[in-house]
Amino acid sequence: MSDIGKSVRLERIFDRDTGNAIIIPMDHGIGAGPIQGIIDLTATVNKVADGGANAVLGHMGLPKYGHRGYGRDIGLIIHLSGSTSLGPDPNHKVLVTTIEEAIKIGADGVSVHINVGADDEAKMLQDLGYVARQCDEWGIPLLAMMYPRGPKVISEYDVEYVKHAARVGAELGADIVKTNYTGDIDSFKEVVKGCPAPVIIAGGPQMDTEAELLEMIYDSLQAGGRGVAIGRNVFQADDPTSTVANIAKVVHQGMNAEEALRS
Repeated sequence: MSDIGKSVRLERIFDRDTGNAIIIPMDHGIGAGPIQGIIDLTATVNKVADGGANAVLGHMGLPKYGHRGYGRDIGLIIHLSGSTSLGPDPNHKVLVTTIEEAIKIGADGVSVHINVGADDEAKMLQDLGYVARQCDEWGIPLLAMMYPRGPKVISEYDVEYVKHAARVGAELGADIVKTNYTGDIDSFKEVVKGCPAPVIIAGGPQMDTEAELLEMIYDSLQAGGRGVAIGRNVFQADDPTSTVANIAKVVHQGMNAEEALRS
């Protein structure tokens, strides 16, 4: 029965027609504090929902302080791990919420953040394996944020590191893997080919133009990606609703960046 539950919940995250997903992470409050765009969680959820996002992602405070009770429905992914920029090692992500707590608050899925290559990689991998088994037991989809970060990682966007990190997520049981875009279609094809789980891309650093963002998303889809999990480049945009609507034109309608911006 847990397989059925996971399938039902995945349909609240991935569009039934396209099989792709637009997820807006808003978990930045723990790591960076009350930054622009997520100070008023309810307002931001409204804006991205109106734009056509499939799901939002955040810590327990997101549904507690951002639940609207009206408007277009949107999927909820509860982030289970965290660290602050003020701590001795921001790359050390620890579990701060349990799956049972996420279920009680109405989650459609959960997520964890793993820095492959970090000094405490072993503990984070142990946590990922544990959470994945719990997710299978409860029928809850697991999104694993898999980033290559650590002393041996020269560039966290290098295909060799990214495809390794993505594969680790799938190997340990993630249902969705979020990772960095490697910069071009051919290299990202290697990431997708090497990862049995659906791969979605992170937004990366704040981009200068929306056209750049949409071009990256379009190229990732051409390589076999299944969508996006983009935070700052959405909720810190001048018009988050419009930005999400343009992303939806690319992710769910197959438009390229130029077509999306002029339609």
